[in-house]
Amino acid sequence: MTQDHFTYRVTWSPEDGEHIGLCAEFPSLSWLDATPEGALAGIRKVVAEAVRDMQASNEKVTDSPR
Repeated sequence: MTQDHFTYRVTWSPEDGEHIGLCAEFPSLSWLDATPEGALAGIRKVVAEAVRDMQASNEKVTDSPR
């Protein structure tokens, strides 16, 4: 499973004054960036790292937020 199997969203964060990248399946992860493209790239990288860490620990990785 790769970071391509997840649901991403980029929105504007008025509190931070930047775009924020989010992932439905990993609600505790986010990435702030000046551009929407940077926010998307950043959250995809963070999710990929989280998936690698989970796989290394033999944790189950699911692509469903439920």
